[in-house]
Amino acid sequence: MQPFSIPVQITLQGGRRRQGRTAFSASGRNRNIDHNDGDLPDVHKKLPSSAGEDRAVLLGFAMMGFSVLMFFLFGITILKPFLLSTQREESNCTIIHAHIMDDWMDCAFTCGVDCRGQGKYPCLQVFVNLTHSGQKALLHYNEEAVQINSKCFYTPKCHRDRNDLLNSALDIKEFFDHKNGTPFSCFYSPDSRSEDVILIKKYDQMVIFHCLFWPTLTLLGGALIVGMVRLTQYLSLLCEKYSPPHRDEVGGKVPYMEQHRLKLWSMGRSPERAEKSY
Repeated sequence: MQPFSIPVQITLQGGRRRQGRTAFSASGRNRNIDHNDGDLPDVHKKLPSSAGEDRAVLLGFAMMGFSVLMFFLFGITILKPFLLSTQREESNCTIIHAHIMDDWMDCAFTCGVDCRGQGKYPCLQVFVNLTHSGQKALLHYNEEAVQINSKCFYTPKCHRDRNDLLNSALDIKEFFDHKNGTPFSCFYSPDSRSEDVILIKKYDQMVIFHCLFWPTLTLLGGALIVGMVRLTQYLSLLCEKYSPPHRDEVGGKVPYMEQHRLKLWSMGRSPERAEKSY
């Protein structure tokens, strides 16, 4: 029995050393577990998202981009001409007389890809009397008619059929002849001394309101969708972080912090089980 005493002592000493290393490693793991009992690492602090939330965020950004595009288009086509146009006030006008000038106006038209032609159109002049001032003025259809040709009531689309152009001008002249002596609404410029009066305004305040209201509403709606999704994700992260363990154990789920602790604890227990098996 004497020769077997030395291996037994060596075995016992080796066991003590392994237990010491195991205790040291377990204490290190315990320190790691205690260190992780606080906040989650920065790597895991990302907002959880689902497929539906991703689609909602994409929809919100698409709405905001579309609203910016609408602002750009409406600003070029409507807002800029409105700001550059002369501000006019509403008044009443009565017809003095309407006639077609003898000299027709020159115009150009296209009849195909490589086809260009020259034509003429009749110039209809309508003279009216401003009721509030008694001033004689030349009536135009809208702001664009004043800019294209300040001598005529309107500028028709140019084409080869001269009879069609003349019949259109005669129909308009007949319409104003029937209004002889009957007042109707028109718009004049109080700050300008020009004798130009328009029949209708192409860009009024209601059009400007719609051009600003709908893009703004789309932009706010997209921003609200993105903000609500981000807020929901943030609240769900806070709920998962501060909720007690037994809250999710009923449904068979364990929060992320508890899973991390159990994983570290099982890693610390596995070497001890291996040593006991030996």
